[in-house]
Amino acid sequence: MINVEHVVGRIFNTDGVAFLDELPAESTDLVVCDGPYGVTTHEWDNVQNIQEFNLNLIKKFSRILKQGGALYLFGKPDCIDFIDYREYLSLQSRIVWYQPSRLAQGRKSFTNNYDVICYFAKGKPKTFNLEHIRVPQLVELEHRKRCENVPSVKNGKYGKTVFNKDGKNPGDVWGDIKQLTYKSKELIGRDLLHTIQKPERLIERIIKASSNPGDMVIDPFVGSGTVPVVCERLGRKFIGCETNKLYFEIASSRVQKEQKRIEKAADESLFKDDRTIQTPSVDFNQPVLLL
Repeated sequence: MINVEHVVGRIFNTDGVAFLDELPAESTDLVVCDGPYGVTTHEWDNVQNIQEFNLNLIKKFSRILKQGGALYLFGKPDCIDFIDYREYLSLQSRIVWYQPSRLAQGRKSFTNNYDVICYFAKGKPKTFNLEHIRVPQLVELEHRKRCENVPSVKNGKYGKTVFNKDGKNPGDVWGDIKQLTYKSKELIGRDLLHTIQKPERLIERIIKASSNPGDMVIDPFVGSGTVPVVCERLGRKFIGCETNKLYFEIASSRVQKEQKRIEKAADESLFKDDRTIQTPSVDFNQPVLLL
């Protein structure tokens, strides 16, 4: 078994699925898994049966997750259909990542305008930081207050729910975070568009919601490195794997740049503090001696 503390903050150019077997049991707080979807012609997406593939992953994730730990599994709408995962993890939400701007590729059926992010927990979730992920309210305060005072609401199950000026729960349909486009500043390259590179805002929401600073995050399919980069920024520990040599190098480079950015910001902050001059107080009521 690998000593986790010896490999924290590293990305390995190796098979992430096999690597999971080397991790100690109950050593992980959060898993973010954006792996194969089983729908494209890419070599990395060549999966014969995506449901069986994901069930095997869920078994492995269940072993390494701490009690109360979380898994976010990306996929297409059917990615966990026809499999019984309940022995290993409990499904908390099937999040719809809504993308209405996708090109209409359907001619005899409706275009698929969303991916799913399956949010699992090992037992009862130990961490859910709602205050860190609130989104703007979509209704005006006065209208919400009128709704709250309707007798059937006020006396019902959710009668204690009140309007929060800091925003609301994002819910299980995320349409406020758009997929990357050719014009996105954070896009590394066109080859990474759609299938590999996810927006940093999307990963930030997941990591903020289901982990705390210092927690361990595992990403077995690092791709372009968004999960490790966000972990660095938010003060989480991480371990990642990527089989593709080019993607591995891209991810490693992004993490190094983020580390340097954080170090530079810290140095500038210290320099700013050092430049603070303590101006002596002057009592203007005392006479001034002229020389």
